[in-house]
Amino acid sequence: MKKFIDLHLHLDGSVPFTTVKKLMAEHNLPIPSDHDLRQQLSVNANCKSLDQFLEKFALPNKLMQTRHDLETIVYDLLTELKQQGLVYAEIRFAPQLHTKNELTQKTVIEAAIAGLNRFLADQQSKNNQPELHAGLILCLMRFKNNQVENMKTVELAKKFLHHGVVGIDLAGSEGPIPNIKYKPFFDRAIKLGIPFTIHAGEAAGPDSIRQALAMGAHRIGHGIHCIEDPELTKELIQQQTVLECCATSNMDTKAFNRITSYPIKNLLHKGMKVTLNSDDMTVSNTNLPREYKLLEEKTNLTSEEETTLYLNAVDAAFTSPDEKIRLRALIQK
Repeated sequence: MKKFIDLHLHLDGSVPFTTVKKLMAEHNLPIPSDHDLRQQLSVNANCKSLDQFLEKFALPNKLMQTRHDLETIVYDLLTELKQQGLVYAEIRFAPQLHTKNELTQKTVIEAAIAGLNRFLADQQSKNNQPELHAGLILCLMRFKNNQVENMKTVELAKKFLHHGVVGIDLAGSEGPIPNIKYKPFFDRAIKLGIPFTIHAGEAAGPDSIRQALAMGAHRIGHGIHCIEDPELTKELIQQQTVLECCATSNMDTKAFNRITSYPIKNLLHKGMKVTLNSDDMTVSNTNLPREYKLLEEKTNLTSEEETTLYLNAVDAAFTSPDEKIRLRALIQK
């Protein structure tokens, strides 16, 4: 069985279908037919943009407002990832999105860590294959008036760093507010020693990537629009900046139009540190094994190229040197 590593995986976009149904029943919410529920949770070929893609997060977020819900979702998602053959995952979410009821950002993070720790404890007691290790990335959001909430996320990331949390991110609709407006938060992260990645070059163009670089990012969420700017591409290669590519998601959001010409192989052979990830498993109706199979079939991705993608992910992971040794050993076995 292949050993997979996912560095770009959103919790609210990847709530397992069975978990959605379970939590809807617990909250006494009317449960539609499986067909109708999947239409609420997943996009189809008619999805026209990132903003339309983001509409599919509405229902999952309603089910992520209690400690129990968050712990359950993290545990169930990790269980599913383990079954898919993942050996390492970084799961990202925005704590400020889950404070609509009684929770604070701190208790949201504690609930997610509880789900992570319960999974880790359970797999150790019944492990018969390589363990799945995981960490949490806390997302800041591109909203107009949430400076207090975003800075709180940064400070809490420091509090829980190495205790379940591995880094931070900037997420949300690209375009209305430039990335560079959020530089003070990442200046603070640098001062506190918090690793970070920044969404850029997905719906927005190459300039958003340049802004992320100016903010100190060494990992870029998506970054696929770098191909429009040869000088930027050269700079990313020289700096060994890592791109967290997500093929199916990029097709869904119309960030890229044809899977047969998806540029991950081209960038890989130019020397770019690219990785392949799932992004939003439920919204895009995919998972990481499917992503690799899709590129094998549509772009002739080879096993040697896949190994390079895995090793790029190990190099880029927000984890310890010992964990990277474990992951490289599993990949090269």
